[in-house]
Amino acid sequence: MSLPLAAPIRLAALAMALAGAPALAAENPLQPSPAWEDMRSSVTGSDIEPPIDPAVFDLEAPMRAENPALVPIRVTQVPGSPRITKLALVVDHNPAPVAGEFTFGPATAPLDFEVRVRVDAYSDVRAIATLEDGRQVMAGRFVKASGGCAAPAGGGDKAREGMGEMRFRSEPQGDRAMGTLMIRHPNFSGLQRDQVTLLNIPAEFVQTIELKQGDEVLMTMEGGISISENPVFRLGYRPNGQPVAVHAEDTDGRVFDASFPAAGG
Repeated sequence: MSLPLAAPIRLAALAMALAGAPALAAENPLQPSPAWEDMRSSVTGSDIEPPIDPAVFDLEAPMRAENPALVPIRVTQVPGSPRITKLALVVDHNPAPVAGEFTFGPATAPLDFEVRVRVDAYSDVRAIATLEDGRQVMAGRFVKASGGCAAPAGGGDKAREGMGEMRFRSEPQGDRAMGTLMIRHPNFSGLQRDQVTLLNIPAEFVQTIELKQGDEVLMTMEGGISISENPVFRLGYRPNGQPVAVHAEDTDGRVFDASFPAAGG
């Protein structure tokens, strides 16, 4: 599927920005968070705090975000640790704290996953992982950013142009590949204002995604308003020689489907 070269926001450039975001600090540990204490049981299904276990996985995020509406988050798993099957990504002080709930297929282990989120106030950003043995573990960073959920869409009046267009790029990495999925969508948060009417733009965002290679599911997402506009996801996986297919739906009932050649094809 071809995209217009003069598109207001070029997905390839966004993907390169995400891929080039390793300037992620390790000196910004999680801070005490009453907001997390209040929501923990509803997110984890338990009153027990998931332990932080760097022997399983880690979350990288910038100490101070350059753009609060496009904050890069990377989750990496330690090889040989139990496979991560589910991941809840939470921004404690966002209006809707759960940015997304993800599931991952066996081909993604060990997990290497990147996404961009909105951060509305100085906040812990945490990932709660469910392992294949049933345990939950947690990782996170404290991010200094504000105003991300109300920041105007980058495309302005043209934010909806090309809505639903997708690209998928796969880069070989030994016996694995790094796949980058890009979806054009303004992902309106409901907190942004129309620059002409000054009224709030209703929330309108990509709600579900299924990424497969052949019949094998790589990733699913149930997303919210904290996923950045024009969502970009990077995911390491083992190619099986089958084409990659994407199925996505947004909150207005739009359905987006696309297929792409197999890695190396």
